[in-house]
Amino acid sequence: MKQQVTVLIPAFNEQKYIGSTIYGIKASGIVDRVVVVDDGSRDNTAQVASDLGAEVIRLKRNRGKGYAINYGLGSVCSEIIVFLDADIGKSSSELTKLVEPVMTGKADMTIGIFPPAVNKGGFGLVKKLARLLVYASTGKILKSGLSGQRAFRRDVLLAIEPVPDGFAAEIGMNIKAMKMGYTVIEVPVKMTHRETKRNLKGFIHRGRQFFEILRFYLREARSNKW
Repeated sequence: MKQQVTVLIPAFNEQKYIGSTIYGIKASGIVDRVVVVDDGSRDNTAQVASDLGAEVIRLKRNRGKGYAINYGLGSVCSEIIVFLDADIGKSSSELTKLVEPVMTGKADMTIGIFPPAVNKGGFGLVKKLARLLVYASTGKILKSGLSGQRAFRRDVLLAIEPVPDGFAAEIGMNIKAMKMGYTVIEVPVKMTHRETKRNLKGFIHRGRQFFEILRFYLREARSNKW
C-alpha cells in the first residue's frame, strides 16, 4: 500500500519563488498534497500557490516559521511529511532523495545537504554553533543541521512536536529526534535557494539567527529538558 506524502511549506512574502517551488514538487511525481502556510504575507504568495493547486492556510499576521509549521501540521495526516522552504524553486523536485530513505525504513528523519554556496555569505559562525550544540546534546555531528529541507515519518513528528519557534526550529527538531533515539541521516540534494549575501542585511540576519539559537538552547538546558 502506497504511503501518502504531504509537503508542508511555510511561506512569508515568497510570491517570486513559490510558483516554481510548487511546480518542482509536482514534477517529482510522488507527492499527494502540497500545503502552503502563508505566514501573514503582504504580497500574492497565497494566490500564486492556490492557482497552482496547493492547499493554502492563511495566517492573519507573521508568526514565524515554527508557528507556521505547527499550525499547518494540524491539517496533515499523511504517513510521510516533507518540510521545504518556499524559495528553492524547481530544485524542489529533489525531495525524492529525502523521501526514499524514510519510505523504505532506512531513516526516521532525513535532512537535505545543499551543494556549496555560489556566493560568499557569512563566516560560518551560525553553522558552527548549530553543529556544536547538537554534538553537546547528542554526541553526534550534523553537517547541515540548519537545513529546512527534511522528511519525516508522521509518528516521529508527533513525538517531537511542537516545532520550536523562529530560527531555532531546525536545531530543536534535530536534538529532540536524536535524543529520542530516532535515526536521522543527511542526504545530499541538488537544491538551490536564495542565498544571504555578505552585506549589512545579511550580517543582521545571521546575527539574529546566532543569538536566537543560543538563547533557545540555554533556555532548554536550564529547564533540564536537555
